[in-house]
Amino acid sequence: MTPQDQLQQKTTSSARVAATVNSGDVLDYGMSINQPDLFDQALADRAAQLKDVYIRGILTVSPRQVVLVDPEQNHFSYDNWHFGTWDRRQFDENLVSYIPFNFGESPQIYRDYLEIDLLVIKTTPMDRHGFFNFGASNAMVKVACEIAKRVVVETSSSLPYCYGIENAVHISEVDGVIEGNNAPPVELPSAAITDIDRQVADYILREVDDGACLQIGIGGMPNAVCGALADSPIRDLGVHTEMFVDGMVDLAERGKLSGVKKSSYRGKIAYSFALGSGRCYDFIDQNEQCISLPVNETNLPENIARNANVVSINNAMQIDLSGQVCSESAGHAQRTGTGGQLQFVRGAVMSPGGKSFMCLSSQFVRGDLAKSRIVAGVDPGTVVTTPRTDVMYVVSEYGITNLKGKSVAQRAQALIALAHPDERDQLHQQARKSGLLNRKYW
Repeated sequence: MTPQDQLQQKTTSSARVAATVNSGDVLDYGMSINQPDLFDQALADRAAQLKDVYIRGILTVSPRQVVLVDPEQNHFSYDNWHFGTWDRRQFDENLVSYIPFNFGESPQIYRDYLEIDLLVIKTTPMDRHGFFNFGASNAMVKVACEIAKRVVVETSSSLPYCYGIENAVHISEVDGVIEGNNAPPVELPSAAITDIDRQVADYILREVDDGACLQIGIGGMPNAVCGALADSPIRDLGVHTEMFVDGMVDLAERGKLSGVKKSSYRGKIAYSFALGSGRCYDFIDQNEQCISLPVNETNLPENIARNANVVSINNAMQIDLSGQVCSESAGHAQRTGTGGQLQFVRGAVMSPGGKSFMCLSSQFVRGDLAKSRIVAGVDPGTVVTTPRTDVMYVVSEYGITNLKGKSVAQRAQALIALAHPDERDQLHQQARKSGLLNRKYW
């Protein structure tokens, strides 16, 4: 039977697929802009007929009707591997729970510990060879297809078609095909760059050499680093990253990303998923320079370290004076997730000549409230994302320090110097009182 024959046989409606879901089933929605919309609505419409249907997703970027239709969670429960804006709002309403993990371990976690009764993901329409491309969200999706009892794709011609490894599923492996609504994928606008971001970027830029291999996170500071690199004389940069973001388009279009110094995927922009503006999606669409990889290939430290001179740049929400980095929660309130931060910190340090940077503004400011992000001790309930033993460079708008080889007292002294001037005296007093500073530093 040809792929076209199989497609005709397997094409169905979202309502028909939703009708096959039974109480107690475990469903998976995949990731980000590849989560299904028509099926989600059709399943929500069946809420009264179902009980205890469990659904997993990651980095949800648009409302999930199965959550909104059932606030008491009598029919559906929804857990998430990494929070975006929508997930944070639902967490604050006690509607979503976070699943802790290191992102690069997710394919193994799926294989060894999880079951899926039904996987429904959004893909590109079938190509002439019978494949449905995962587009901008590779991650662990292929493994999810392998372990799921049933796989259904909801197609969208608006998704980018991305070349890569394990970034497609064949019609022979699919149980149903829903023709989607082809709505444009959700865009994540680039964060505005502040003067603080530019100052942090300037400190980092001094540590980046020709031929460095970049991992850059998302936010104003990483955007500022990309902008500074684009305007600099630094050349022959490579990319081996978890997430492809808009700032990397700037670097590519300025001719900075030759990738000729890379050892793995030489000359290629290697990433596992992309989230950004339409410009970002347009860039990766059928782009031979880009290669989409499963997240274990991008994120496991030993794979990161195959490249020399890795530069890993990530944001922190809070750091204590011993060097513990908190990047995912405010107290018990989950805000994002561990993601790949710890793995890229370790991979960069393992890389010959590699460097890892933790970036933060000295203060969190909202309205008239200003609170130091550099603290004597981590706030109660706040999750430590990267242990102090792993942290290398820390950067604020007031400077940069390398914590490797420093004692706790030396770390405290160095980090107090990165704090806002209004906070330094109090931090010094707290450090003395808690024993973080010995008498030499009083």
